[in-house]
Amino acid sequence: MTQRLNYFQQSPELSKKLMELNSLFQKTTIEQHIRELVEIRASQLNGCAFCVDMHIKMAKIHGERELRLHHVAIWRESTLFSARERAALAWTEALTQLPAQGVPDDVYERVRTQYSEKELSDLTFLVGTINTWNRLNVAFRMVPGSSDKAFGLDKANLE
Repeated sequence: MTQRLNYFQQSPELSKKLMELNSLFQKTTIEQHIRELVEIRASQLNGCAFCVDMHIKMAKIHGERELRLHHVAIWRESTLFSARERAALAWTEALTQLPAQGVPDDVYERVRTQYSEKELSDLTFLVGTINTWNRLNVAFRMVPGSSDKAFGLDKANLE
């Protein structure tokens, strides 16, 4: 499969703004490892190979345990995730695969027990943003690993 077009070149202003939004997540109180789990899970659900590849490499660089990375897809059955991580993953799934009747109350109540209103707002922006990236990368068939050097992902030592 080959890349269809380079949206960074075609829409540089929009791409730059999305990158700026992405960088703001570093300033939230949502822990980096949770941000990465959220990005991996949304990307898995959306079938975004480019983003799954990227965010697994980023998580590995930031010290995430390899087994936990393998368990993201089966987080409900895994014992490797905290209640806070589980709530974020459930919220991610609900927002990524929006049910016709909206986000279920039990999912909302679960995430509200683990996150402040500010954190939940930030988490929701994160889920929305990774879904935007996923849609761009799936639409234009971005090739997994094609930006590793540009983003420093070659340091993950994953082949």
